[in-house]
Amino acid sequence: MTQKRISLFPFLIGLLALLVVTYQYGESWARSILLYLSQAQWAKNLATRSPLAWRVAGRFIAGETINDAITTAQQLNAKGMHVTLDYLGEHVSKASEAVEARDRILELLEKIHETGIDATVSIKLSQIGMHIDHELMRQNAAALLQCAQKYNNRIRLDMEESSTVDTTLDLYHTLRFQQGFENVGVVIQSYLYRSPEDVQRLIEEGASVRLCKGAYKEPPEVAYPDKADTDAGFVKLTQMMLSEEARQNGVYLGVATHDEKMVQAAVDYVTDQQIPSNAFEFQMLFGIRRDMQEALVDQGYQVRVYVPFGTAWYPYFVRRLAERPANLWFFISNLWRR
Repeated sequence: MTQKRISLFPFLIGLLALLVVTYQYGESWARSILLYLSQAQWAKNLATRSPLAWRVAGRFIAGETINDAITTAQQLNAKGMHVTLDYLGEHVSKASEAVEARDRILELLEKIHETGIDATVSIKLSQIGMHIDHELMRQNAAALLQCAQKYNNRIRLDMEESSTVDTTLDLYHTLRFQQGFENVGVVIQSYLYRSPEDVQRLIEEGASVRLCKGAYKEPPEVAYPDKADTDAGFVKLTQMMLSEEARQNGVYLGVATHDEKMVQAAVDYVTDQQIPSNAFEFQMLFGIRRDMQEALVDQGYQVRVYVPFGTAWYPYFVRRLAERPANLWFFISNLWRR
């Protein structure tokens, strides 16, 4: 056995143990462990040293460079899909790192304009200064929106842990209504109890919203612990933001899910209400349910693929596994393939 495979042995044993947990105790246990691992430095060090781990993670990540992201976006555009690009990175602790991330995203916006690809940009506020200084965060976000505005592009503020929801929504309102950036959008997570109230306000304001279920480990005091409740909330919020009131106010919804039941619920609602396919879009992650993405495009629906890239791929990748722990088997089965 090679030294590289020996170094992976404890990692492989850990993944196998997670599979056992998944099937013996349910996905919620495995999800909790994976969310812990997504933030554990020792696990990150182990995984990021392995080219085999990166090869498998690369199914879900476009690459490490802007050029990698642009190439992937071009390929998706050729299949009739829109794209949003995400330069990976979060929870930076130094102002210099936040400024560096801002500059890289500015470079990304320039490259999108130069190449003419159909792509917007999504950003995480913890990457541009949220946990350092809120004024630094605001200045960085405003600089990105100004650049995007110059190129007739859009920026979406990704939502992170529940503790950051107020900060994110407050910044969204500041940027849109105080600074006049009409090209800013936001994200709502259906597993949070507070989301219907937040959605109602966004409907009144005519916001651009991505609706997802939520990928962070949250306490039962703030989020539904059961999938069934999260799903029910997702359907309710989808219908709220596709309602006649919402559309008349200018709401544009991104239905972000890979769950066939959630997709079908949205399709059934727009069919029943005779809502045109250009009034909303489905959003899915790069590398997940490619068959569904292509099928929806073939049916005449708009699909936007969320394409992450960059060297900070580990936390993102592990959270994708946490969303559906059954993906662990895919990871393990690919470790030994050439």
